[in-house]
Amino acid sequence: MQPNPWPSKPMSPTDRDSTIRPARPGDEKLLIDLIRELAVYEKAPEEAVATPELIHQALFGERPTAEAVIAEWEGQPAGFALFFHNFSTWLGKPGLYLEDLFVREDMRGNGIGKALLLHLAGIARERGCGRMEWSVLDWNTPAIDFYESLGARPQSEWTVYRLDANALSALDTPD
Repeated sequence: MQPNPWPSKPMSPTDRDSTIRPARPGDEKLLIDLIRELAVYEKAPEEAVATPELIHQALFGERPTAEAVIAEWEGQPAGFALFFHNFSTWLGKPGLYLEDLFVREDMRGNGIGKALLLHLAGIARERGCGRMEWSVLDWNTPAIDFYESLGARPQSEWTVYRLDANALSALDTPD
């Protein structure tokens, strides 16, 4: 596991008791709780089947495939963002893909979501990313309005396709 190059920091210069910090080993159960809260919000709790062991392997295993940050508000876990790098052949640069951004319901309205998004934008800039992307459910107008207020624009000319685990298993792939 590589040491994380970006330390915890206050969400704003005047908010010293609230921070965004890198996830660390031992946070797996907290992340699972936050992921399940997100799944309930997105009306798909049965689809959140990740386990602490899977999260540990993805974030802290021998070959990490994702990273996460945790927002804490006055010492309490308030939300998280999970992300990973993709690559743009057209730009010739990596991109940062935001898989999930979630703020607990009772913590919303404190600027935590914006702080998380700005934190990730800073990471993307530091790492030389050509862009930052994410998906949002089409019914989630509060999130859409929030993202657009920050200058994000929908990419309506693209359609997301997915092969789920069953479809992947059904494919006849070469050995």
